[in-house]
Amino acid sequence: MCASYGLDPRFSDPDEILADDEDLFDKLSAWALANDGSTLLPTGKNLRNVNPILMSRSGRLALEHAWWGYLIDGAPAKFPSINTRAERLRERKEALPSRALVPATRWFELRKPQRTWYEFGGDHSLFAMAAVTRPGRTSDGTEYTCYSLVMRPATEELSEIHDRVPLLVPRSFAGDWLTSDLPSRELIEEAVAHSEFALRRVNARAIGERPTSRSAGDDAQGLKLF
Repeated sequence: MCASYGLDPRFSDPDEILADDEDLFDKLSAWALANDGSTLLPTGKNLRNVNPILMSRSGRLALEHAWWGYLIDGAPAKFPSINTRAERLRERKEALPSRALVPATRWFELRKPQRTWYEFGGDHSLFAMAAVTRPGRTSDGTEYTCYSLVMRPATEELSEIHDRVPLLVPRSFAGDWLTSDLPSRELIEEAVAHSEFALRRVNARAIGERPTSRSAGDDAQGLKLF
C-alpha cells in the first residue's frame, strides 16, 4: 500500500502532466512551497491536511484540495480507504466512480523483512497517480472531495522492494482516465498498460528513517495540520 508521498517544491513537468497550463503550474507550485515539501500522510482525526488533486472540469484540468481517504457518516471510514486495488476496480460491474490525478514527485514504502524505508521517484519530475473519488463530509457538515489512490502490482524492477505501486498515468492517457466512459475492466486494463511507460522513469533508493509529516503549520488553504 502507499501511505505517504510527497510533492517537491522544485518539481518540473517534462511530461506536461499539467497540460502546459501556466496558471495550474503556479497554483500547484504555491501549494508545494506553502507546505515546504512535507511528506503527505492520509487525512484523518489527527492530521487534517487536504492535498491537491487534478480533476476534469468543463473539459479542462482543475486543481482541487481533497481529503485522502473516505469520509463515511461524518467520520473517517473504519475500513481501509486510502488505497484501492486496480484488480478490484477492474471487476466492478458498474462504471468506475469519479476519478482524479494526484500530482507527486515521490512516494514511500517499507521493504520487509529488512524494515528499510525506500523513496520511489526520480529527478523532481512530476508524475500523476491515479485515484478514484467520492464526496464526503465531516461531523460539522464541511464537505470534501475524498480520494483513494489506485494501486497495481509492482513492475519486475520494483517488486523486490514492494509488491504494489501506484497506478501512474502518463499525459497521453490522462484525459481517458479522467473522462472515459469505457467499461471498468477495459479502462483499468488500458490504464495499467499505459502505466508501464510512466513507471520506467521511477527509481528507488533506501532512506535513513520513516518519512514523517510536519506536526503543525498551515497549508495553502489555511487549514491546520495538527
